[in-house]
Amino acid sequence: GLRRRRPWGRILFLPVLKRRGDVRRIPNLSYGDAGRRNLLDVYQHRSRPQGAPVMIHLHGGHYDSGRKNSQSLPLLYRLAGQGWVCVSATYRLRPQAQHPDHLIDLKKIIAWVREHGHEYGADPSTVFVAGSSAGGHMAALAALTPNDPAYQPGFEHADTSVTGAVYLNGWYGSYFGQGPESSPLAHITADAPPFLVAHGDLDPLVPVAEARHFADALRRTSRNPVVYAELRGGNHAFDLYHSVRFEAVVDAVEAFAASVRSRRRRGSGIHGRP
Repeated sequence: GLRRRRPWGRILFLPVLKRRGDVRRIPNLSYGDAGRRNLLDVYQHRSRPQGAPVMIHLHGGHYDSGRKNSQSLPLLYRLAGQGWVCVSATYRLRPQAQHPDHLIDLKKIIAWVREHGHEYGADPSTVFVAGSSAGGHMAALAALTPNDPAYQPGFEHADTSVTGAVYLNGWYGSYFGQGPESSPLAHITADAPPFLVAHGDLDPLVPVAEARHFADALRRTSRNPVVYAELRGGNHAFDLYHSVRFEAVVDAVEAFAASVRSRRRRGSGIHGRP
């Protein structure tokens, strides 16, 4: 299980912890052919440890706005400070792009990590994907459709499976009135990777009942761990600002990832592709 930790030491220093001096950001690396909408930043410890696990994060913004350096920064900096390689990326936006264009972009990011991650000290076999709001919707879709050629045009043979998924204040339904196949719920299988779902109980945009329903659907079908964290008093976009609440979420992500990696090392408890 995941034990809850109270980050009292960090509470006193919230204003100064968003960016760490031991982490460097390598900005605006191209992963596709869509110009500014296909750029990613790499966060890594300045010591450049080798064999680092990877966390990919995609921003939210209703699929029509948002920036790669605007959300979940405490998560990216904390993990990078502990030796992870973290990736935050732009992707094509509405109205010029529609589903599944955004999902294809995320698959390209995963493929980029597999091919180039070693240049930044990453272990390309250990890739977690995370997202906020619309980015969470996309992360869940990517996690639940590994290596599906329908979402990998031109790079069908790339390995886009992931080790685990982190779904933050997400959207769980269909994409702007499209069919049910555009919802993560339509792609849940027994081999779904481990999931952490975090949602605020006061979210005015996505009712918490939808998060509960998604987590329950995963638990009924998936053979892998599903962690559901409901934030009392939590609103939508709780990761937009550095706060005590989001520090607790980062603690949960850290513990979740450690548990998944430990199970993989022991060769027990994780089913399907890594």
